[in-house]
Amino acid sequence: MSQPQHLRGDYRHFQPITTRWHDNDIYGHVNNVTYYSYFDSAVNAYLIAEGGLDIHGGEVVGFVVSSSCDYFASIAFPDAIEVGLRVGKLGNSSVQYELAIFRAGEEQACAAGRFVHVFVDRASNRPVSIPEPLRSALERLLAA
Repeated sequence: MSQPQHLRGDYRHFQPITTRWHDNDIYGHVNNVTYYSYFDSAVNAYLIAEGGLDIHGGEVVGFVVSSSCDYFASIAFPDAIEVGLRVGKLGNSSVQYELAIFRAGEEQACAAGRFVHVFVDRASNRPVSIPEPLRSALERLLAA
């Protein structure tokens, strides 16, 4: 059984990430848990820049409630990488992101994953509707 293809053209936004020396594990490649950090950094950079998310003082924050990742090829420091980002599902208070890690200039992803944010009121930790500026930014990433 072959792995599904995750191609650069399938994603709507790309966030460059600088790999770091300490991302490599004892086996000489980026450790699996570090991919989740790349995903989180790419999503939050987009939400801050495009949706106006205020991570320090905003009334609404996003909590990760589910995540997964499949690995197809190793990456290692000092690879230049980009995280491809799209939205697979947009609900009232939640969004499912679909992400892929690409070496700069390559068409085939080295890894692909997903995670779900639920947006909550910072004070009560109760789900809330996604605020309009964030929803608008997320709609631009909806997969075809």
